[in-house]
Amino acid sequence: MARPLNTEPERPPAPKKPQNWLESLNCAVEGIIYAFKTQRHMRYHYLIAAGALFLSLFFKLPLVEFVLFAISIIILLAAEMLNTAIEETVNLVEERHHITARNAKDVSAGAVLISSTGVALMGYVIFSRYLYYPSGDLLVGAKKVSAHIAIISLLIVCIGVVASKAFFGRGRPFHGGMPSGHAAVAFSLWTSVALLTLDPLVAILTFIMAVMVSHSRLLGKVHTRLEVFLGALLGAGITLAVYYVFTSLLAGVTG
Repeated sequence: MARPLNTEPERPPAPKKPQNWLESLNCAVEGIIYAFKTQRHMRYHYLIAAGALFLSLFFKLPLVEFVLFAISIIILLAAEMLNTAIEETVNLVEERHHITARNAKDVSAGAVLISSTGVALMGYVIFSRYLYYPSGDLLVGAKKVSAHIAIISLLIVCIGVVASKAFFGRGRPFHGGMPSGHAAVAFSLWTSVALLTLDPLVAILTFIMAVMVSHSRLLGKVHTRLEVFLGALLGAGITLAVYYVFTSLLAGVTG
């Protein structure tokens, strides 16, 4: 007698548990990209965060105010991600419309609303005095905030890399995908160093470093040449844009 054929559909392989800290970090970044890709409000919050970071360059925010505002933004983004995680879990456990499932989603959405309100209040308290009482004394030269500009540029580049990987939907955060995050970060740092030092030798040495970092991604067959090139273009382009806009605004106000 012939053995009956197994008609059950094949189950997808179970996800593997991270074996080291790098794989755990990779899973965490994948979660950020998934939330950015699937949640519209998450994308809005990232844009607001990038804009707020740029405003902190235009106004001379004291360190305490900058830290408090940055923490409030981080709490908002974390609340949005927790809201996404709760919704995914509830949908997995209960597919039907259930009052308890709805309550869980409403509570998590309420946490995001509270966090958003906190960011709005924090932003109003910090920036209102600059907006209501504009003065040239509130602006500082680019040299005095050069390190701040470099950090903000790098953060905006990282946001751009996450957004690009979510949009193209290829590769993993630290392995492949469009564009190369390593190349973007390396060339962002090179651009900042070149603009801040204005030293040809330092600019050449840092450029070589950026090229070596990008080339290592090709040697490891993690990225294609196009992905590395676009990553370098993204990092250098965003950094140049931040410096150009900030210096133009500074010149317009002081001129």
